[in-house]
Amino acid sequence: MISPARRAAFQTLLRVFEEDAYADRAFPAAAAGLEPRDRALAQRLAYGTIQRVRTLDHGIEALGKRPVARLDPPVRAALRLGAYQLAFSEVAVHAAVNESVELVRAAGLERAVSFANAVLRRLALGLHDLVDSLPERTAAEAALRHSYPDWVAELWWRELGRDEALALMAAQNEPPETVVRLNPRRPGAVEGTPDPEIPGALRVERVDEEALREGRIWPQSSGSQLAGLCVGSREGERVLDLCAAPGGKATQLAGEVTAVEKHPGRARELEENCAHLGASNVRVVNADALELLAELRDFDHVLVDAPCSGLGVLASRPDLRWRAQPLPDLQRALLRVAAERVRPGGSILYSVCTIAAEENEAVVDASGLEVEPLGGEWPQFAHPRRPEFLLTLPHRDRTSGFFIARLRSPT
Repeated sequence: MISPARRAAFQTLLRVFEEDAYADRAFPAAAAGLEPRDRALAQRLAYGTIQRVRTLDHGIEALGKRPVARLDPPVRAALRLGAYQLAFSEVAVHAAVNESVELVRAAGLERAVSFANAVLRRLALGLHDLVDSLPERTAAEAALRHSYPDWVAELWWRELGRDEALALMAAQNEPPETVVRLNPRRPGAVEGTPDPEIPGALRVERVDEEALREGRIWPQSSGSQLAGLCVGSREGERVLDLCAAPGGKATQLAGEVTAVEKHPGRARELEENCAHLGASNVRVVNADALELLAELRDFDHVLVDAPCSGLGVLASRPDLRWRAQPLPDLQRALLRVAAERVRPGGSILYSVCTIAAEENEAVVDASGLEVEPLGGEWPQFAHPRRPEFLLTLPHRDRTSGFFIARLRSPT
């Protein structure tokens, strides 16, 4: 017998690693119809395995004596899933081993069953100790132990220092916070604990599906909500959101909001989300932010929540660490558009969900725009090196990592 949770996790791994699917798209299809408890276990197993795959592959090769790349895809997925349970979960050893072997059998690879069984039993005896013994004296060693690309570990080592980098790597291998934003347009009771620092943010054990269907809440990290709050828009003002989908920040803003989204499908989703949340003040424009119509100008505020490497949201997007790429050229171009479209003396809010100076303070410095300090308003989130900016850190602030800067257009 194979539990529904393990079957769903296995299918997710095959989609992500063999078909290059995104985890947040592959998992819902694999987990369709599961009971909440099974769904939660399946997500923990799938996402944890994807995050830890570099460490797991090292253990499989060291103890299994076979290159992971040469294994049949179902065998590779089953061994990785079993290895994750043995090294990083409280799952019973016999369940992790036996059900992983059965996944190989169910895939029609009877010839590989004895091999998988032998490797998993070696992993059961030695993987936990092997992982615990991996050093973390250097960035490269830490990257292997905590399962990150070398370049990410080296970047954080350089910018944050060893201790902070290790804490950040550990934090982003843990399940992320579950936080929702209360929607004042559709009031109603929602069970949870109000965030002590972010107005409107509610920490919850799980997302209330009924409240979500009714539009009373929107899943959104505290860091993301902080960025929306820092725009500071008011009724009667005009706001341009240059990269708006799926709409978490756009629907958070007061005033007359023009929300731009390049991709037609995401623009439709954005319109649906605005309607669902009752955000009638938001008008969606399906266009490339770099090629806007001339009449879209003289806004009081412009929000540039730019595409980025996403190094601050690796806990919730497990496969992103293996895909991430810095995008400073695009970010600088979007800031130039914002400067052209804001009125004289208006404000530009630049935010990115990453922890990398190349995409954060370096982009702002290159813009030549006047910085309006935020550290005095939100001292608890002040950037450790540049206190005029904000930087939420997962290991410090228990939320996703966001860089936030508010800039002022010349009068």
